[in-house]
Amino acid sequence: MSADRQSIHAGIVQFGTGRFLLAHVDTLVSESLAAGDSEDRILVVQSSSRAEGKRKARLLAERRHYPVRIRGYRGGETVDIEQTVTSVADCVIAEEQWPALERHFVEQARIVVSNTADSGFDVGNDSSLAAIPTSFPGKLTRLLRARFEAGNDGLTVLPCELIEHNGQQLKSLVSGLARRDGAGQRDNDAFLDWLETRCVWADTLVDRIVSAPLEPIGAIAEPYALWAIARQPDMAVPCVHADVELVDDLTPQALCKLHILNLAHTFLVHRWRQAGQSTEFVREAMATPSMIEPLRQLLDDEVIPTLASRLPRERLTRYRDITLERFANPFLDHRLADIAQNHDAKLIRRVQPVVEMARKLELETPRLDEVLATQGG
Repeated sequence: MSADRQSIHAGIVQFGTGRFLLAHVDTLVSESLAAGDSEDRILVVQSSSRAEGKRKARLLAERRHYPVRIRGYRGGETVDIEQTVTSVADCVIAEEQWPALERHFVEQARIVVSNTADSGFDVGNDSSLAAIPTSFPGKLTRLLRARFEAGNDGLTVLPCELIEHNGQQLKSLVSGLARRDGAGQRDNDAFLDWLETRCVWADTLVDRIVSAPLEPIGAIAEPYALWAIARQPDMAVPCVHADVELVDDLTPQALCKLHILNLAHTFLVHRWRQAGQSTEFVREAMATPSMIEPLRQLLDDEVIPTLASRLPRERLTRYRDITLERFANPFLDHRLADIAQNHDAKLIRRVQPVVEMARKLELETPRLDEVLATQGG
């Protein structure tokens, strides 16, 4: 990094250059900075070997500012705006600029953010002792060891991968690598204790549909955004924003997302298949009475009464309304065929637990039963 960019405080180190992070985390931080509610900017780390990722990283390093277009409905109003995201202080390619990354991580980092795709937590045969580890957990372990060896304090880790208990899972991976790779080193027990007691590993839940990239860099996203973070003692907060929720328990957010939003998507796929796949996009389904009316009935008669045993009904109905508004976004080309991928696995995760919960409450769920009966078909 050049000297002028080092002078811009980038206390957030972000692993991942994907359009989701650009239009979600980076955008929320940018809006917080613009409002004067926070000060930390972001050092983006391109950590894979993908040529496209490196191309994007070089553009980010060169420009640092990029557009995000927000399109859709929010609170009954149509939103169609373009804003400039200014939260990125710099971008480095791990394979090419490791010394600069390590120096920044040791000296400036307060918070680590990541979204490294579905396989981002895979370690394989990686070692954190490699000159440049190949996996994200390996890289993070090596960087944390360098920070520890420099005598600096721990930091806050906020993974945004869509993995249940993502903070605790990443902590377990890093601690396991540290224990294995540091076996026999004199200070390894102290490093393991530092990871446990001086670093904060918080579970998070993120939600925003980022529908398309903007070329050469940027993204199109819906107005809705959620970054829920499970509050921990001594946790550093990346920004102050209405869409960043610090909560004691992520269960309410997770239940709503999985068993209202995700379940509703899966039910639409069921109806779409029954109708001979006559519509292409979710927004088209929302304008089709034979699709939307059964969905409303399902949510009102089966899903919400069941989930009301766990969460306040008012919260559930408010989330239902937000979900249906998001689905009706006229600017969003969300293909039902894409949602239909891995349909059976989604039935088990999204629908079956609601049916089982309803049985315990002696509630009838005929529509959900019908959907589950298609499993394997």
